[in-house]
Amino acid sequence: MRAAALCGALLAWACAHAQHAGHGQDKTAARVELAASVAFDAQGALWAVSKSGVHVVLRRSGDAGKSWSVPQRVNAAAEGIGADGDSRPKIALGPKGEIYVTWTKPLSKPYTGDIRFARSTDGGKTFSAPVTVHTDQQEITHRFDALTVTRDGKLFIAWIDKRDMVAGVTSGKAAKYQGAAVYFAVSDNQGASFRGDFKLADHSCECCRIGLLPRDDGSVLALWRHVFEPNVRDHALGVIHADGRAGAVRRATFDEWAVDICPHHGPSLAADADGHLHAVWFTQGAKRAGVFYGRLRLSGEGGVDALRRVGGEAAEHADLVASGKKVFVLWKEFDGTRARLRAMMSDNGGDTWRERDLFSTAGASDQPRALQHGGRFYAFWNTQREGFVTLAVSP
Repeated sequence: MRAAALCGALLAWACAHAQHAGHGQDKTAARVELAASVAFDAQGALWAVSKSGVHVVLRRSGDAGKSWSVPQRVNAAAEGIGADGDSRPKIALGPKGEIYVTWTKPLSKPYTGDIRFARSTDGGKTFSAPVTVHTDQQEITHRFDALTVTRDGKLFIAWIDKRDMVAGVTSGKAAKYQGAAVYFAVSDNQGASFRGDFKLADHSCECCRIGLLPRDDGSVLALWRHVFEPNVRDHALGVIHADGRAGAVRRATFDEWAVDICPHHGPSLAADADGHLHAVWFTQGAKRAGVFYGRLRLSGEGGVDALRRVGGEAAEHADLVASGKKVFVLWKEFDGTRARLRAMMSDNGGDTWRERDLFSTAGASDQPRALQHGGRFYAFWNTQREGFVTLAVSP
């Protein structure tokens, strides 16, 4: 009964989400693909990637998003581009000005794809021909890519992968393989080549974005929605290393969401100057439902400190960043007429907060992105009516 109730709640949430993603538009109309990613470089220029037809395009802003350059194609040859919700083109910047871009190329079968990669080492003037990151070439799920660059310039790309589920079903050794898996690859040479495929964990959720956080020791911490026994979809933490090693999977959230549906609603992760881990995530669990913020414990049995609900019942797709002891959380929330961009900020590592409204739109909108540069916070939001919206937010 509990699982049925949760499924009903999730389906109700999904229907509401679909409606206010398009704000009452005809559901038979083509879905608006607004998914975009952004990053500041060391000089303060803001770079954005998004989809334009059968191309990923790059734009640059020298004034923190007030104006943008003419879009430049990342992939010269046309190909399919995933650009919806948690599946979006991604961008990361290297320490020597490298521009790294990934995206998912949908394949002919439903829910299948390849993780594609291209790079520029001349400030975005030219890009390399796209390559497929993973060595596995089956027509299966390789989707929901995430990438990050460590301080020493190593490039990590992680993704959701179903090769182990397919192998288990084919061999008959596994009656049911829950969920998918998280795999990753690493480049030591500015994206010229990759080592992998390395597995971080079995039994990830199938359709949620992965949060990646580079650490001072050169490793990367990953946060993702995981399928815990028997079928609880909370979140897990794991450390991945440049040599392909992966640490033990640790449970990070304890909401007890027992459901057999993927919500397409992944988490975000950040660290403050004291090394505390801050996270935001979505749940419809037995213990709590909604979007939540908390500080994640890595020691002992794990757990969450300073747990706080983010926004109201319609809050969705939160993101966060940290600078010093300041933490900035961003999300969108539908009020029945307009989608509202909202934020909350903490000056003391998440102990106390203040909230504010930033912007609103009557059209469709992407998930918002939280940024920080030079000790200042920024909100980025791609909207159907207003285009790219970038707002500086005083910390």
